[in-house]
Amino acid sequence: MKRDLERELFRWKEHKDRLPLLLRGARQVGKSYIVEGFGKKAFKNLVVVNFEFRPELKQCFTTLDPIEIINKLQLLMGVTIEAETTLLFLDEIQECPNAIMALRYFKEKYNRLAVIGAGSLMEFTLNSPDFRMPVGRIQFIYLEPLSFGEFLTASGNERLRHYLQGIGLNSTFDDVVHQKLMDLLRIYLIVGGMPAVVKEYLENRNFLNCRRIQNSLLQTYRSDFGKYAKTSEHKYLQKVFDEAPRLVGSRVKYSNIDSASKSRDIKQALNLLKLAGIIHPVYATAASGLPLGAQANETKFKLNFLDVGLMQNACGLQTELTLTNDFIQINAGAVTEQLIGQELRAYFDSYLEHNLFFWARDKKSSSAEVDYVVVVDSLILPVEVKAGKTGTLKSLKLFIEEKDVSFGIRFSQEKLSLYDKVLTLPLYMAEQMRKLAQEANVKSTI
Repeated sequence: MKRDLERELFRWKEHKDRLPLLLRGARQVGKSYIVEGFGKKAFKNLVVVNFEFRPELKQCFTTLDPIEIINKLQLLMGVTIEAETTLLFLDEIQECPNAIMALRYFKEKYNRLAVIGAGSLMEFTLNSPDFRMPVGRIQFIYLEPLSFGEFLTASGNERLRHYLQGIGLNSTFDDVVHQKLMDLLRIYLIVGGMPAVVKEYLENRNFLNCRRIQNSLLQTYRSDFGKYAKTSEHKYLQKVFDEAPRLVGSRVKYSNIDSASKSRDIKQALNLLKLAGIIHPVYATAASGLPLGAQANETKFKLNFLDVGLMQNACGLQTELTLTNDFIQINAGAVTEQLIGQELRAYFDSYLEHNLFFWARDKKSSSAEVDYVVVVDSLILPVEVKAGKTGTLKSLKLFIEEKDVSFGIRFSQEKLSLYDKVLTLPLYMAEQMRKLAQEANVKSTI
């Protein structure tokens, strides 16, 4: 399956001041697959050092000298590693922290060799208190599950994706095309963006097998608990892991997850699952200036799960999504809020950490909440996700008035429009949000 991130990897290869690259992302989102595929296409020679499969290779990194490391790897692996023509891929790099430390010296002393590291639980190593990050000598890049746009490409609907990329505010939108995209979105909500599940769907069109693979992936994440948590913490991780998919779209209170557990234990479990990439907190922000994170209140947060297919499977919604015509209404719109959060993450700058924010005003007389707040260029824009074809936009319009912004964004089942300071986008057009918001901004200033 072709991934959009591959374009960034080719750009990285050609950059004259290329840094060693660390590819970050949750387990099973396709990190090894994309690097190995890129290595075979872009380089004469690909050398894969998998520290989990061959732990003895950690001994090559008892030194931080790149020349010594390369010589040892060549001897132990029987391979040739040459600058300019070889990609050295250090897989499951979290198993060898010295290898991460060595990356800075590859930049300083042997920068002609292309080096990429990746690992499923790398965040725990990077955030370890005794780990010294080689700041300024490593570049990070992030991989998410397949976006809906990537799903269109993988499923042979790339022409539809190109069609959407060419849409402008004044474009006419055919009803048949709109319905086709909504039908494809229904499939994406069931399958999700985990590569193994998408592969099964594309090869066999078998939703039952897709569900089995999703179950297996969920069990894999549970099995990982022992790799990054004490045995005493497992029960809290299990509680949070089981409840997180059901909490999407709602404010999180520790007592709602487990009233019998202490808040600090639930909070620690949430932090561990965040590091594992399984959950993504959506923090409340005052949204009064940039960056949004500087005005975030981390005590007020919602959750976005790793993947919409895994989320609906864990909630037991797959049958309903398959059978009902008004599938968007399932679970009070939580599925669509998950979808848009996941899509926003997927289309962030790949080199920046993917943080999500929402806005809320908690007043007895005039409380309000906007599902997401995004930045387009220097514009701070509110984003509402509407499950149904109708619904008020009270909170969105309150944000527009209070923050004095030109317009807000609504995702819904409706077709594209700009009316009364609201840019309405179909749920399948998150990839085009930035471009259309820029166009709407120009139009609002004329």
